Amino acid sequence: MEFYDVVKKRKSIRAYKSDPVDKDALRRIGEAVNLAPSACNIQPWCFRIILNSEIRSSIGTCYKNEWIKQAPVIVVALGNRDVAWKRLEGGSIIDIDIGIAMEHLVLAAAAEGLGTCWICAYDVKRMNAVLGILPPWDVLAISPLGKPAEDPEARKRKPVTEVFRIIE
Repeated sequence: MEFYDVVKKRKSIRAYKSDPVDKDALRRIGEAVNLAPSACNIQPWCFRIILNSEIRSSIGTCYKNEWIKQAPVIVVALGNRDVAWKRLEGGSIIDIDIGIAMEHLVLAAAAEGLGTCWICAYDVKRMNAVLGILPPWDVLAISPLGKPAEDPEARKRKPVTEVFRIIE
């Protein structure tokens, strides 16, 4: 699939088929995550691909929408603020690094014909506790992953001229 086709195809999916996800597709998605850039190439992340139904169910207790439990896979993106590059004023850019890696993941999933929905609407401390994640790591994003059981209409976007300007 061509890159711009993948970008156009990617949508936030909130309904999933129970079909298992091909392990080769998961490996290719992992390669895409591994190729994501990060500040100083630190790669201050670790991605867990959760197939285990009990662990997926426990993740579901930390997120209010039931549809996450439909997916045969849940991606858990862990970030390490301690090792991530710091801005000059000292703040970690882990959220940016995780954002780039997650976008590689969701685009790779779309190229594989799989759906995702990037989720950050949960209590990080509770999610860490449920998954047994200890400092310096935090669960910074999750996403269901699987074959879509829906094909939502494309959402309305702002005009390109409003969000992207070429200054000469």
